[in-house]
Amino acid sequence: MNLKKVSVYVKLNWIKLLLVLLAVTVLTLTVFALIVGMKAMAGLESFYKQMQLSMIPLQIFIAVVTAFVFASIYTVFHYWFFFAGGMTKLGQKKIKSVEVNVKWDEVIGMDEVKREAWEVVQLLKDRTKLQRVGGQIVKGILLSGAPGCGKTYLAKAIATEVQMPFLSVVGSELEGIIVGLGAAKIRSLFKEARALAELHGGCIIFIDEIDSVARPRRDDAGFGGQMSANAAVNQLLTELDGLRKKENNLVVIGATNVDEKDLDQALMRAGRFDRKIYIGLPGLKDREQLFEFYLKKVRCGSDISIGQLARKAVYKSPADINNIVREAGIIAIRKQKDSIGMAEINEAMERIDMGLRKSLELSPAEKEQVAYHEAGHAITAYLLHPTDDVFKATIIPRTVGFLGYVYHRSKEEMHIHNKEYYLANIKVALGSYAAEMLKFRTTTSGVGEDMLQAAFWAYNMVWCWGMGSSGMKGNFKELSKNFSSSSAWPQMSFISEKTKERLDDDVQSILSQCLQEVEDLLKKESALLDRFAGELIAKEELDYDQIETIFKECGKERTRK
Repeated sequence: MNLKKVSVYVKLNWIKLLLVLLAVTVLTLTVFALIVGMKAMAGLESFYKQMQLSMIPLQIFIAVVTAFVFASIYTVFHYWFFFAGGMTKLGQKKIKSVEVNVKWDEVIGMDEVKREAWEVVQLLKDRTKLQRVGGQIVKGILLSGAPGCGKTYLAKAIATEVQMPFLSVVGSELEGIIVGLGAAKIRSLFKEARALAELHGGCIIFIDEIDSVARPRRDDAGFGGQMSANAAVNQLLTELDGLRKKENNLVVIGATNVDEKDLDQALMRAGRFDRKIYIGLPGLKDREQLFEFYLKKVRCGSDISIGQLARKAVYKSPADINNIVREAGIIAIRKQKDSIGMAEINEAMERIDMGLRKSLELSPAEKEQVAYHEAGHAITAYLLHPTDDVFKATIIPRTVGFLGYVYHRSKEEMHIHNKEYYLANIKVALGSYAAEMLKFRTTTSGVGEDMLQAAFWAYNMVWCWGMGSSGMKGNFKELSKNFSSSSAWPQMSFISEKTKERLDDDVQSILSQCLQEVEDLLKKESALLDRFAGELIAKEELDYDQIETIFKECGKERTRK
């Protein structure tokens, strides 16, 4: 085993050993020359003659040694800067398995994903089971999904579980300013991984944000940048294929936020990344487990409701939930409290979603305008939206650019939506415009973002999903984009002007019908509109229970399907 360690060490550090050997040789020769020179000096008969004769070889030797030393320094620096990463390697640190301490039980939720990954863990720990049936171990795992969903966390848990060397690198670290530097870094990474796998029985390479070095190869624009990127992709493909040449228990885990179609297709084929695992946003049960896990790390009050928090945190990632609990802790400290309560967590969610409160004083007229604007949103969402509940209404300015905000969202995930859902979104967006026109007979620039949202949904309903009143079917948006971006027909359109006019008429028809329905609703509920706006002006913020109370006192109930 000691001989094996020495062999691996020599493979990884032969350049350093060679330089040390050269340095020792130069030092030895220098000492020998000094000894000889001293002996010559000791045997002088004629002082000037012997002095000159003894100094000539010493001076020649010193000149040769000096030239050799400077040439070596220049060569080493040149190689280090152009081929070994140079200054881009300063501060880099390889992460070994002993430094990654994420236990498997700490990976909350993701049951299906964990089952897929656990198979790989078991094969890494015991390959004999697979070898008995003549199979080969999975060589590559691609983890994809939205940011903050636990891709890196899962990779660390795998490394901790198998207790193998864990080489972690970010995709951008495998690129450089010199053409060919990225390919050289990839070769160096896999060389070290194979040596560690030979020594320890296996190794895991984790490439975070692998899309940085895995984009599709393209023609170079003439400046060499794309050529370097292509070379890095080619080297990565070669290294992944090279793993098949020798069974060395080496697994590559890649993580990315981009879609698989945006990566080089050769990298995605079987034999390179054999297993592709998508990590999505957590469901209701997973969110409950996440809140329970993170809240155990802090001191909580008795009013904490895990179920209510999980329902309110729809479409939140694990990283978002962790951030909510952390922010709630900071708020509790600011309030000089010993524990975190529901009020702190709610305030943390608002701060993250809507931004910090901004010290902006609105005039009474502006405050009234904003109050009716938000009241239009809230009433339309409460009475017309088939799935969403209204959790919050506020007219306190926020740093993200809002003078007011109505927070409405469904209590559980929805993975597919129908026509009624999109029509309700349009109506809620137009509620502000209708309320302002009804109360003030004019409107403000504050409806700009609402108009954009309404037009966006109406446009997609007609151009993409065949929901227009004219009955025209087809994904005209994608069709137009694909043909207009084609190099074969750059100036041609495969949609006639008449078709475009009919589609645009359908868009305006949807917007007009939705606006008319919202105007009729707010005229009918004008007393409720005045009451809600008045409460907002007086209190500036209304939470879920206060909103429910207002509608119940006015005898209104939400409609849900």
